[in-house]
This record gives sequence, structure tokens and C-alpha cells, in this order.
Amino acid sequence: MSWLGAVQRLSDAGTPFVLVTVARVRGHAPRGAGSKMVMSAQDMWGSIGGGNLEARAVGCARALLTQQVAVPELLTQTLDLRGGEHGVQCCGGEVTLLLEPVYPKRPTVAVFGAGHVGWATVQVLGTLPLSLHLIDSRPEQLGRPLPTPLTAAVTRHHAPVPETVLETLPAGAHLLILTHDHAEDLAVLERDLRPDRWGFVGLIGSKSKWTHFRRELLKHGLTESDLARVTTPIGLAGVPGKSPQAVAIAVAAQLLGVLELPEALF
Repeated sequence: MSWLGAVQRLSDAGTPFVLVTVARVRGHAPRGAGSKMVMSAQDMWGSIGGGNLEARAVGCARALLTQQVAVPELLTQTLDLRGGEHGVQCCGGEVTLLLEPVYPKRPTVAVFGAGHVGWATVQVLGTLPLSLHLIDSRPEQLGRPLPTPLTAAVTRHHAPVPETVLETLPAGAHLLILTHDHAEDLAVLERDLRPDRWGFVGLIGSKSKWTHFRRELLKHGLTESDLARVTTPIGLAGVPGKSPQAVAIAVAAQLLGVLELPEALF
């Protein structure tokens, strides 16, 4: 696998790595400026020339990962007869390496409801580097082919009781409640508002729906502070149209205001 393929695979898996680049060469060196390799805690891909230079870079890169250093570092190595711990490279030049630690983290978004709006939302959000979960109580709704091209990692959940999926989601996950059944919406909302562990919580529906939900949720012991965490009606204000695609675009636009997306390296 190339170093570029390794970056993609590690990023998709959320695995920390260090990108090592030959930033500058003076005199003779095994590889020219721009040569790269990628280091994870266990593996490496690509090469910057082997020998003592590469071995030292490997040790430094893994030390950065162990110490969870987030800022890039420069490493300069002279290639002469003095050699080093891992042997002699007597090319006669001097090489400066740039070591860039990367800690990929994909935000998690859970879409409750695989109806028209839910699938349209997956189409839009699927273009972003997310961990995307699609949940529905109806197995037939989850069988559609995923949109392409797809950047998000998508997991489908058939859950007869949709709110049980909340237990499997990481803290800070963003929740979009778009099911076909108001009773399911209410059950998910009641469960997810009890622990204050979520990010954005959005509910599809009208003002009258929310008025009914507020009354029921307060009856079940939730507080005004709990209810204040809900954004409803969901979707960025001012986006025209009520088609599933228009609603999905409005929802995605609103969600982008709170998502912390990893920056692309290239």
C-alpha cells in the first residue's frame, strides 16, 4: 500500500498516525525533498531512504504518538561517517524531516428514521467525513443502496425499539430525530434527554407537534432545561421548500454550524 493509501485507510479507521516528509535536503541524501512515509503505532508505509535516518524518524514518530503530541516537529539528520544508533549513512548530506501527527476523529451523527427525509439526509451528510448511523424500526426501509461517492462511514441499525441504539453511540454524538411515527420520536427524545451526553439534538415537525411533545415530556419528569436542548423545527431557517431533499439540505446546513470536522490533509 502507498503512503497515500495508508493515510486514507488510517483516517477512515480513526487511527492516529504521523506523516513524515523530507522537507529539505542539502548535499546528497537517499531520497529527495517531498519523499514521504506514514507511521502508525504498529505499521509503516512508504520510505524516506532507509538506514539510520529512517530508523530515527520511526522512533521519533512513535514517541509523538505515545505522548499524544499534536504539533508538528522538525528533525534534522547529518549523513556522515559518524553514523548513529542504527548504522552509518555516509551520503554526505543533511536532511530535515517534517513530522506531522494526525489524530483523525470523525464526528458521529445518528439519523433516527430511514424514510424519505432520512435517506435524503444520508445522501447529503454522506459526503462529509462522519461516522453516520441510520436507525429504523422497519427493516425494509434500510435496504436501499447507499449513495455514491460516499465519504462517511455508514452503519445501518434495524431496531424495533429505536431508542435502544442510543446506548451504543459515543458521548457527543449528534442526533437527528426524523422517524415516521410520532410515538417513536417521543420515545427517542425522552430517552436521549435524560443523560446530558449528546451534541446537537434536532427534531423534525411542526410547532403544534412540539407543543404536544413538551407537555408529554414534562409529565414524564423532564425539565425546561432538558427541553431547551432540543432544536425544533429542525433545519436552517430561510431554506425554501419542503421536499425531502430541501429539508435534508437545511438540516445539514444547520448541523455544519456545530460539527467539528477533521481537516483534509490534501
